[in-house]
Amino acid sequence: QVTSFQGVAVRSLGTSSPHEHPEHGRLVYKGNLAKVVLGVKFFSYSTSIFNLFMMPYIMLKTGIGVDGLLLQAAFYGLIGFFTFVTPVTLHILTKGYVIRLYYKDEMDTYTAITYNAILAEKVTVFHQKDVKIPDITKMFTTFYAKTKSMLVNPTLFPNPQDYNHLMGYDKSSFFKLEEVEEADERK
Repeated sequence: QVTSFQGVAVRSLGTSSPHEHPEHGRLVYKGNLAKVVLGVKFFSYSTSIFNLFMMPYIMLKTGIGVDGLLLQAAFYGLIGFFTFVTPVTLHILTKGYVIRLYYKDEMDTYTAITYNAILAEKVTVFHQKDVKIPDITKMFTTFYAKTKSMLVNPTLFPNPQDYNHLMGYDKSSFFKLEEVEEADERK
């Protein structure tokens, strides 16, 4: 087994770029909020778990409680509701945030890395033809890859042509019309 240090050393001695991934291709985008998203989700999960384990103990030890069984069920249900609402809401809002985006030229495929519900990296592979731009600008959605909502920041693409190709702007008839007009002006 190769340790991460040795993997970095071997990779730096090779001829491939540090932005190349052997399986996914060339790195074209890296989200700058990846650590923040992971940290906030982890903090939310950990406080919810802590709340679930400590709330019954605190209620029993302090004597604070409600006498009726129905009121106890409603009280604990309300606490449980807020314990689960925050992490679920955070997951729904951030599940499409792209941490890294790779592009494989020879197959015209993209690999988007996002976080799943258990904070592990999730891989989504799609073709450029699967990218759909929403008709109406939506919060937390830049494009759809097949049916999955994805969020990227266009200004974080080191090469603007990579973003244009991802969104299909390089194949748009508008840009082709401009190129024809420019060619006519040169003549």
